[in-house]
Amino acid sequence: MFATLAQAGRYLGQSMRLMVGLPEYDTYLAHMEREHPDKTPMTYEEFFRERQEARYGSGRSGGCC
Repeated sequence: MFATLAQAGRYLGQSMRLMVGLPEYDTYLAHMEREHPDKTPMTYEEFFRERQEARYGSGRSGGCC
């Protein structure tokens, strides 16, 4: 399944971060560079806030679901 122990470690680390809701900023930066080279990516702080807002909402009662 995994070619190397290091690859398995990266996969495990990524899985754990996603399970607790930590965003993947490096993945976002790679996506922006590849797909949107003309746009300025968000800073880590902006990205983190945007992901938290997307996950938990703005604190208003009710939500999309």
